[in-house]
Amino acid sequence: MMGPAHSLSGAAAWLGVGAAAYGAGYPMPWPVLVSGALICAGAALAPDLDHKAATISRAFGPLSRGLCEVVDALSHAVFKATKMRGDSHRSGGHRTLTHTWLWAVLVGGGMSLLAMVGGRWAVLGILFVHMVLAIEGLLWRAARVSSDVLVWLLGAASAWILAQVMDQPGQGASWLFAEPGQQYLWLGVPIMLGALVHDIGDALTVSGCPILWPIPIGRKRWYPLGTPKPMRFRAGSWVELKVLMPAFMLLGGIGALGAMGYI
Repeated sequence: MMGPAHSLSGAAAWLGVGAAAYGAGYPMPWPVLVSGALICAGAALAPDLDHKAATISRAFGPLSRGLCEVVDALSHAVFKATKMRGDSHRSGGHRTLTHTWLWAVLVGGGMSLLAMVGGRWAVLGILFVHMVLAIEGLLWRAARVSSDVLVWLLGAASAWILAQVMDQPGQGASWLFAEPGQQYLWLGVPIMLGALVHDIGDALTVSGCPILWPIPIGRKRWYPLGTPKPMRFRAGSWVELKVLMPAFMLLGGIGALGAMGYI
């Protein structure tokens, strides 16, 4: 799928988690609901770090472009080192390592650990990166015609404001983990969820997605999971734009109402 659809699906997924948490007796404070939806929307772009033309490659200028080249090369190397006889040939690393459940878990866990040991500045850094990505994904038309610096300033301001609000008692820093030093440990959850939602979205497209790597399926370790082939679509097609994106917005709205206890 394209960036806007990935971001919408990520935001909708977190709002759905908010509704489930409310039903389970762990309602999210509104700052967690909002910031988590934005983080998840941004994280839903991150698996495309292996694609030099993806939205994330442009988000932070030369830094993100260079990082994409490194991740592409790393992903391709891992693919070549672990492929089985049935896996098809690839000339690059797109839709390999960063499009797996293992990558999602490692990145989410790593961000939780960073938030726990790195303190406030680590939290602000995590929020800033994902706010910028959320702006690029959800407001992609405006972001395309705006300067990078303006997008970065908006991301930085959003990160600072959200952190200030969540630092207030009962506003979200210790939503799931209240022990000293464990505040913001929950930040890894929307990041992991965003990556997984991205993979599921790509599994709906023509190429499928090797979500289960390194678990082999048949003669393939990089088996491209997906829906039955007649149900798949090409990225950017009318199915994505006219069906899935409105559906994500509707589901997100329902999830938000559920998370706030209105339904």
